[in-house]
Amino acid sequence: MNSTPLAPYYPPHRLVEFAGWQMPVFFEGVLKEHHAVRQAVGLFDIAHMGKFILSAPLAELESLVPSSLGKLQPGQAQYTLLLNEAGGILDDVIFYYLGGDRWRVIVNAATRAKDFAWIQGHLALGRVHDESDDYILLALQGPKAGLTLQQLCTEDLSTWERFGHGTATILGQPVWLARTGYTGEDGFEILLPSTAGITLWQELLSRGCTPCGLGCRDSLRLEAAMHLYGQDMDEQTNPLEAGLGWVIGKEKRDFIGREALERAKEKGLSCRLVGLQMQGRGIARHGYEIVSAGEVIGVVTSGGPSPTLNCNIALGYVPAEQAKLGTQLAIRIRNQEVPAVIVKRPFYKRD
Repeated sequence: MNSTPLAPYYPPHRLVEFAGWQMPVFFEGVLKEHHAVRQAVGLFDIAHMGKFILSAPLAELESLVPSSLGKLQPGQAQYTLLLNEAGGILDDVIFYYLGGDRWRVIVNAATRAKDFAWIQGHLALGRVHDESDDYILLALQGPKAGLTLQQLCTEDLSTWERFGHGTATILGQPVWLARTGYTGEDGFEILLPSTAGITLWQELLSRGCTPCGLGCRDSLRLEAAMHLYGQDMDEQTNPLEAGLGWVIGKEKRDFIGREALERAKEKGLSCRLVGLQMQGRGIARHGYEIVSAGEVIGVVTSGGPSPTLNCNIALGYVPAEQAKLGTQLAIRIRNQEVPAVIVKRPFYKRD
């Protein structure tokens, strides 16, 4: 069981096991932390995320993912997927282009070992290095994240675009910095050694950043309709069903799972992931049944209250022919059918 390097520096909080790590659910409360990210700035310890370095020709890497990596310039990144031969989703990842043949890839904590073995099995020996234990990651998220970090950073962060990344100097320490995140807000993810990370964590807290746990990380990403691997998608789900067809490059080229996706597209999708807004006070949770005219037609994959929108929301799969916006459905909660309506995703989008 791993513990985060920052554990001794946390205020009192509740810890749970997450992907082999002891992680905080919250510090002072999920609602307070959620609103801090939406209105100001929140600080997350995401040291548990997998961190790989790939050194391989572009042609080899593009065979691994459905996205067009060749369009990226050094300092740019691409959200994409790892697929199996059947087109099922092994994981969702971000490829960061470092220049030349070098890439950094951030993967989910729970799939770190599986992803590493899968990539290693498709590339020549020595092409992939797992640096997960060498560094930690901090995520600074919210409308004031850039302003807060700029006070500690030598580089002009206002010129960094969304999904931009590179080397920067923070508190005199070289770090790798990316303008990415998992909250639906502006923000940065910071890769650095543990000791430097502890110093930066304490400095950011002293400047008024709110420490945030897994609880608000989930409510924030749900409002932004960001997928959670293992719930909203898995190896039995393909990108078209999950609403992630946009990651597939338009040019004709070979990649793992391509033929299966083409067959699925030709055949027509049997189901689609939709956004649901509850019409009653019931809260939809993972695994709850989605009902139409008394018949079970699907299942909720993620659900909960939306503190920003002040309503209850959910994601779930329903038959493709019943996935239209405005369709009235119900969620079965403790043997009661609570009305819900299919709405546009994301539920929340920052200005």
